[in-house]
Amino acid sequence: MPTTLTPYLSFDGKTREAFAFYEKALGARIKAMMSYDDMPASPAPSEGCAEGGRPTGDGIMHACLDLPGGAMLMAGDTPPGMAHEGMKGVMLALQYDSVDEAHGAFHALAQGGQVTMPLMPAYWARTFGMLTDRYGVSWAVNGEPIPLS
Repeated sequence: MPTTLTPYLSFDGKTREAFAFYEKALGARIKAMMSYDDMPASPAPSEGCAEGGRPTGDGIMHACLDLPGGAMLMAGDTPPGMAHEGMKGVMLALQYDSVDEAHGAFHALAQGGQVTMPLMPAYWARTFGMLTDRYGVSWAVNGEPIPLS
């Protein structure tokens, strides 16, 4: 199996909402959405969990989103009793074959968020822009790559 790299985000109780938004904005499909209550029983009840033991409730323990073209995005809610520190020091980069695809994704993700760099031509792509969405996730959107020599 080839090595893959899949971003895994942490939300403060907003995974279900964020993934419904990303599913629509990115033309993706939610592949998995497992709550803490859906988790199978573990032979060691507190294994891998904070001092309080196994988390429970309808918070999302694991979610997986399939994006067109085969990429995946995973996430979960911060377990109860653990501090959520937000998204820091990371940006998710999307590459599209066409400017129109990039524009569609950019404008959908920007709804309720903040554009940090509007879409404009760049030396590596016909269009490029950056934004932070309503869930605090930073995105870089590229459309129609330009070959670099």
